[in-house]
Amino acid sequence: MENVKSLNKWANAHTYLPVDLVRIALGVFLFMKGVSFVTNIQYLHDLISPIDQFGGGMFLLHYIAPAHMIGGIMIVFGLLTRWAIAAQLPILFGAVLVNFMGQMHSESLILAVVVLIICVFFLFYGSGKHSADYYFKMQQ
Repeated sequence: MENVKSLNKWANAHTYLPVDLVRIALGVFLFMKGVSFVTNIQYLHDLISPIDQFGGGMFLLHYIAPAHMIGGIMIVFGLLTRWAIAAQLPILFGAVLVNFMGQMHSESLILAVVVLIICVFFLFYGSGKHSADYYFKMQQ
């Protein structure tokens, strides 16, 4: 617990508006990706078909889109950012894995890797000063 507090103190002392804008853009991107999966469920089904042979395909269909939409909103506002990012990581690892198991799409692989790297950064960095987490912490 002490490590998390020290990471938060460091992040709050070294926060910058552009980093918060990247967090907001990440949240908007994830939300829009979730909306696109909801509106085109067959596309999502086709994406996870290489993993479906291991089972859990129906669970994945019902986890990916809501996790992206709810997590994206939470990331935009900076509310429980690390928890929201942690919910995105299995999806993003799966997105990278699908490109190696199924048909390789270099654009989607690059996009998945970039989003995964940004999510890992915010998993350690936190939500920053311009977030609901910081606001609620300062209210205490």
